[in-house]
Amino acid sequence: MFIPLKQYISCLFLLCFYLNTFAQDRATITGLVSDQFGTLPGAKISIEGTNLNTSTDVNGIYTINLEEGDYVVTANFVMYNSVSKSITVKVGETATLDFILETGFSIDQPVSLGSRAQPKSSLRTTAPVDIISPQDLTNATQIELSHILHYLVPSFHSTNQTISDGTDHIDPATLRGLGPDQVLVLVNGKRRHNSALLNVNGTVGRGTVGTDFNAIPVASVERIEILRDGATSQYGSDAIAGVVNIILKKQVEVIDIVGRVGVNSEGDGQTSYFSANFGFDIGDKGFINITGEYRSTEATNRAGNYTGPIYSNTPSEDALLINNNNFFSTTGYDKQQIMEIGSAKTQNLAISFNGELPISETTSFYFNGGRNYREGKAKGFYRLPKDEDRVVLELFPNGFSPQILTDIQDDAVTAGFKGVKNNWDIDFSHSIGKNALDYTVNNSNNASLGIASPKTFYSGGFMYQQSTSNLDISRTYDWLHGINIAFGAELRVENYQIIAGEEASYIDGGSTYVDAFGDEQPSIPGAQVFPGFQPENELSRFRTNSAGYIDIETNVSEKLLIKTAARYESYNDFGGQLIWKVSGRYRVNDALGIRSGISTGFRAPSLHQVYFQNISSQFINGEIIQVGTFNNESAVAQEAFKIQNLKPELSRHYSLGVNGKLQDNFSFTLDYYYIKIKDRIVLSGRFDEGYETILEPFNVGAAQFFTNAIDSRTTGLDAAVQYKTTLSSGKLDASLAANFNKTKVIGDIKVSESLVGQEDVLFNREEIARVESAQPNYKFNNLLSYEFDNYKIVLGNTFFGDVTFMHPEDGNPDNWVLNEFSGQVETRDQKFTPKLVTDLAFSYKVSSTLEFTLGGNNIFNVYPDKHTHSANIDNGNFVYSRRVQQFGVDGSNFYLRAFLKL
Repeated sequence: MFIPLKQYISCLFLLCFYLNTFAQDRATITGLVSDQFGTLPGAKISIEGTNLNTSTDVNGIYTINLEEGDYVVTANFVMYNSVSKSITVKVGETATLDFILETGFSIDQPVSLGSRAQPKSSLRTTAPVDIISPQDLTNATQIELSHILHYLVPSFHSTNQTISDGTDHIDPATLRGLGPDQVLVLVNGKRRHNSALLNVNGTVGRGTVGTDFNAIPVASVERIEILRDGATSQYGSDAIAGVVNIILKKQVEVIDIVGRVGVNSEGDGQTSYFSANFGFDIGDKGFINITGEYRSTEATNRAGNYTGPIYSNTPSEDALLINNNNFFSTTGYDKQQIMEIGSAKTQNLAISFNGELPISETTSFYFNGGRNYREGKAKGFYRLPKDEDRVVLELFPNGFSPQILTDIQDDAVTAGFKGVKNNWDIDFSHSIGKNALDYTVNNSNNASLGIASPKTFYSGGFMYQQSTSNLDISRTYDWLHGINIAFGAELRVENYQIIAGEEASYIDGGSTYVDAFGDEQPSIPGAQVFPGFQPENELSRFRTNSAGYIDIETNVSEKLLIKTAARYESYNDFGGQLIWKVSGRYRVNDALGIRSGISTGFRAPSLHQVYFQNISSQFINGEIIQVGTFNNESAVAQEAFKIQNLKPELSRHYSLGVNGKLQDNFSFTLDYYYIKIKDRIVLSGRFDEGYETILEPFNVGAAQFFTNAIDSRTTGLDAAVQYKTTLSSGKLDASLAANFNKTKVIGDIKVSESLVGQEDVLFNREEIARVESAQPNYKFNNLLSYEFDNYKIVLGNTFFGDVTFMHPEDGNPDNWVLNEFSGQVETRDQKFTPKLVTDLAFSYKVSSTLEFTLGGNNIFNVYPDKHTHSANIDNGNFVYSRRVQQFGVDGSNFYLRAFLKL
């Protein structure tokens, strides 16, 4: 519709007059927020007693409009001490109010974990909570979230695995030496879904399923809180070891752009990392923050030179064939390597969002989520031409190096409403999380199909989905010195799927070969390295869980806080469980407190542990064996082995600690813990001898299954000190943290009646050692940061305690074998000695918006101990252990990073 020019000008004049009149009816407060070194972009400015707040822009400047009156304005920035100032403004006035903030301790920062009341500092909590600050994340020399925590938190363990199928691409992560499935992960206080991957190979966390930390982009994270205490009565199943709460960014006034490239000192493992984080205001009080992140890592290879037979077990014949076929030039590896042992190749793309939109003075709608897509490429054991049962020589006359390609997609979304009604804080939310993993096998064959075999196979995959609804209600009363009452409910629905592969990946094509004795033998069916899931393995299973809790915090006096919590959870397949917690804190004074707690806990078996089944190729005593994992529904488990249905793990926890600070530049924490777990769920050893008839129809040489086989006891000590001061013209921050941890399998191994006498098979000494000593029993983290003028130096040291490998058969000296390195008959057990890994980074701020960093991980190129027994190296392949690892085998990595803030 056409609007006459005169009428358009009149409307425009009236609009401008209205806006000018409206502006004159309001006042403005503006100012600069900085520390001693410069401005603080993204600092939070709030007006006490109102919902008004804003953030500083890239220049540290804020502006906020409000009615005339008297106000208290607070400036806050994570890991800085907040400052409040009073001001009076009049209509039409623009008042200036600047803030200079000083850095504080993590112990002073408000934390949301472990309490349903208003966030309080660690000095006032009943359980220890670590805070990983924005500065810690920015200074980190790693690019994946699990690895950042590995080098910052002594009780956290997560490192790359190798030659372990999907576990090459999803790193198991643990807390306090327990399993990946015994730590609960939250995002913005809401339960995060687990991975679809079940770890079934010989790594830390064998038989467990955890959360994929690396699906969460580092650039989206503002800070991380880690509750180091049993918390299932507060947050539900899985929180036996503790809780990790990942808090997403809310900043809106700045754009953060990071680019980084790096390479290992060996010339491999090239890394590329790019991220962008930015936000928008929505209306006067709402916001949305968005993150995009890309990272890629090339593979590393620390395999040794292969020295075993290739074409023939007759040395003279084999040497001739190796020379005639120029074998080592056909493998695709350097020198005489025939495997890729190290970190796998990955490519990762993620996007995430976090937002909030007020819909009234007391109510807001919040939301967060994202998608992560990861491609991985790992290698398996080389299939040698002498192994005609698994190699089609017409296709691969020199054998082949099979590849496992993974496609991992992780999706998550949470939405909810929070507000105040009749003085009660109410929070209702719903979260949906989904993780899917697909396997493609490349450069391989199905030997049973003979020359008709494809070389690439889709082997199927997994999918796990979790839907969680939460209702949380709380209120604080002025009784005694303050009582907070909280209660709520949770409903969770889970779905686990196994997806069959294409027919060629699992079918028995009937081809045969002639062995060395002239006898015709059947070839092994299925794609080599990862046989596809068969249609009879395909399944989709659901489970529901409902829970209710009550949580009461009572400030008995100004110094004594008592906390009680109880929770009842009911599963449709495992029944119900009541758990509770009692904890307290006594404040000796404002800077010193003593805390203690006792609680019970539980963890229900994951759907993966209940229903997973497949056939995999596993390397056992120098041989590749087809191993079947049979779930507890199967006839093999129920009838042949008499395995009972899984039941939940039950735990009991005790803790005692002290923390405080001296003056304004030194803080400390010291916490003892005791955790006893009954009926831990484990993946059994491999049963083969005596079961050949039962296993023959499944084309497997061994069987394994899940069972509640062990009880364990974990004791430990966490300690940390932090010191900060002004040194010359700069700021020095220093911290030292340590974890001492000991886990023991206690009591007898629990077996069914049909397996009495086979306890050493069901859970042998290697598996016991995996629980007790495959993770460092102690770890120290030291961090030094010195910032002056436009420069910053960050030095990190991580001291990893020893780890131990125990060979399953070497408990009896009669089973010891010749060590060709020493010429002696010796045990294959080995303790890998402690190691110190040093990281160093130099940063220079070119301007207020641009900073460059030159840094290195493991700058002294430290590696774990090499194998000392020749029988453990598999004919030269494994220089380093793949069973127990302290920090991986990549060596030094050096990088250049650019950080742009707009």
